[in-house]
Amino acid sequence: MKKLLTIFFGVVCAGLVSAQTFTITDSMQWKAYDDFNSALLDRVGNKYIYKADTKQSRADHRGNGYRDNDVSGCAAAIWCQAIYYDMVINAYNRAQAEENQELMKKYKTLHDRIYSGEKSHYVNFNFDNSNTNNGWFVYDDIMWWTCALARAYQTFGKAEYLTYSEKSFCRVWYGSATVGDDGSYADPARFEGSAGGGMFWEWQPIDHANPHKAGDFRSACINFPTVIAACLLHQLVPEGRTAPTVARPTKQTKEWYLEKAKEIYAWADKTLVNSSGRVADGIHGGGPEYSDHLYNQATYIGASCLLYQLTGESAYLTKARRGADYVINNMCTSNILKFENGYEQGVYAAIYAQYIKMLVYDCGLNATLTKKYLTHIQRNMQKAWDNRDQVRGIQAGNFAKKTAEDEVVESYGGSGMPALMLMFPAHITVDDIQDDVEEVPAEQAGIKSDVYTIDGKLVRKDATQSQVAALDSGLYIYQQKKMLVRK
Repeated sequence: MKKLLTIFFGVVCAGLVSAQTFTITDSMQWKAYDDFNSALLDRVGNKYIYKADTKQSRADHRGNGYRDNDVSGCAAAIWCQAIYYDMVINAYNRAQAEENQELMKKYKTLHDRIYSGEKSHYVNFNFDNSNTNNGWFVYDDIMWWTCALARAYQTFGKAEYLTYSEKSFCRVWYGSATVGDDGSYADPARFEGSAGGGMFWEWQPIDHANPHKAGDFRSACINFPTVIAACLLHQLVPEGRTAPTVARPTKQTKEWYLEKAKEIYAWADKTLVNSSGRVADGIHGGGPEYSDHLYNQATYIGASCLLYQLTGESAYLTKARRGADYVINNMCTSNILKFENGYEQGVYAAIYAQYIKMLVYDCGLNATLTKKYLTHIQRNMQKAWDNRDQVRGIQAGNFAKKTAEDEVVESYGGSGMPALMLMFPAHITVDDIQDDVEEVPAEQAGIKSDVYTIDGKLVRKDATQSQVAALDSGLYIYQQKKMLVRK
């Protein structure tokens, strides 16, 4: 039976981030996001895409930026632009959750400008265009955008966003007649034994692709985002579609998306994840190739959480927790995330923010586990804030290291602090979460109010408390209070 529980303010628990050690406020968090945009979003001529680093005056073309002594106007990588696009959606959702009409208007306007800028720069989201400067040529580049566009539709409801999300998913799955690739899906009907299952990472050569062969790379960074995208699309597409019969459809049925999410997850979980929740980077045909990367842990957590929410099967939640525990136990120093300094790797913390939020707030964890993960996040936010460059208001990504005023900051690492802050409002602290919680009195069951997720998505209008109690497990905003529904 599900219970509706009110989380009350309470005593600070030993070892947790209390109000005395967690000094960040909501206004600081909004400032962190605005400062990130001030430093790294190219607004010149209504461009509205992100620069690779603070040495670039514009975001005009592909390039690694200052690391290659290139300050000619390098844009951030195409797939990382999708992560930054997620951030403006998250900003709007948070403003909505806080019922801040001024911020909702501000970030809706910013969203529309970023969407238009990204679409214009990246060949109008023509996912069959493999132009090496501003087109599409790796499967995971496309799939990150599939996820972001699905979230845009989930938030704003504009049909165009769902259309592009489905087109991009199907382009990855089935391949492109224009490019000539055979798609990312390693169909077990085509590839025998261990060579079948999961998703291939890329096609080669870019302009005239050869068919995939056994042993081509199947990476975590395409497999788990594919699961996430399929879960999102399952939730968003309408019921009753007729299954397509063409070889390369541009959309699929609701049931198909969930079926494929389960299939790809089952292969990737079995092949790429060990019993401790450690995610391998991928496989070329032999055994899994383990190297710790935060974004792989993050998407494993997110895929597991979404399938738990859709199916109610507790095994998925157990796996999500293992993935998060592996990060805390093996990828942190004194609970602070280790920084990966390779090209584009700084963005990993922003991806982690997107999906660890699901585990903390959306899966009905008990108070002890909620405190554990929220403490971990708040320590990282505090450390990043304390080590920011106070002049520009940005942090380079290594949360444990002070960012100097004259330091070149890449948008990749710079995204970590504001991404976490958008997903974890400062006014919700571990002090709010008590082990002993009180059931809502039955006599209050007739009171009606709108229900929101913690990040601002409207769940139900004019709900009674008994109707809230029937919702899926998770943390909700109801009658301006945090309400925990627990099975």
